[in-house]
Amino acid sequence: MSALLLATLTGVLLGFGAWALAGTLLPARPRLADALDLLDGVLLDEEEPATGRAERVGAWVRARLRRPVPAATSRRLRMAGRSVNRHYAHKVVAALVGLVVPALLGAVLAAVAGTGLAVPAFAGLLCGVLGFFLPDLVLRGADSELTEDATEALLTYFDLVTLERLANASGSQALRSAAAVSDVTVFAVIRDALERARLEQRAPYPELRRLGAELELPALVDIADVMALDDAGASLSGALRARVRELRDAHLTQARIAASAVSERMAFFMVIPSLVFGMFFLVPPVLRLVGG
Repeated sequence: MSALLLATLTGVLLGFGAWALAGTLLPARPRLADALDLLDGVLLDEEEPATGRAERVGAWVRARLRRPVPAATSRRLRMAGRSVNRHYAHKVVAALVGLVVPALLGAVLAAVAGTGLAVPAFAGLLCGVLGFFLPDLVLRGADSELTEDATEALLTYFDLVTLERLANASGSQALRSAAAVSDVTVFAVIRDALERARLEQRAPYPELRRLGAELELPALVDIADVMALDDAGASLSGALRARVRELRDAHLTQARIAASAVSERMAFFMVIPSLVFGMFFLVPPVLRLVGG
């Protein structure tokens, strides 16, 4: 059995080495559809400057893997304020930890108890693969929390925009002034979108709609639609305050529904001690009836 595991592990390592060597030597070829979308401005260039050592390692691994980042993962990373290169650096660290720790434990057991190294090596390879995908699973598990935090930040941003409008600022000026107040992730991405629209000499509202659709934040799309009325000469103060009030009520309703669901799950676990306590009184009579 040990010889079989050792042969299997050797074959897997040789195959992985050949695949990694081929990926290093062969030139990267982007997909034609992505290249055309990039030229049309539909697809934004995802290349990011690597500012630190960890991000440089993540950029190197990402370039060697040559796999596109899924749209859902890219959205979660933008909402979390984490770059794609740093995310790949976390994946590399988790993979190395999963690969090294079982191997070290196996080496210690082999030195102390005289056990073989085939099983720890195979476990290390498996843990390394699982560790590589662990940051993706953690990021997916935090999706609802990221959306909740982004929604709360958006509501604060809408209040700031309303105050700017009440101070007789124009629609675009109110959006830019409110986005410059904080460095929270949502404020930062809105500020980048507004700056991109300014440099391209376009109205900021279509860019905010695109950002809201990309981050799956419908509240941002609604506010962009309301602020777009500024070009038509409409009075935005009343409409903006009414829309912000509706969004806050909807957010509060969702929070109450989530709290009710948590309370219902807690009630189930609170019933279990009562059932166990009742069994202390029911079991002895039932046993006497069955025995009699």
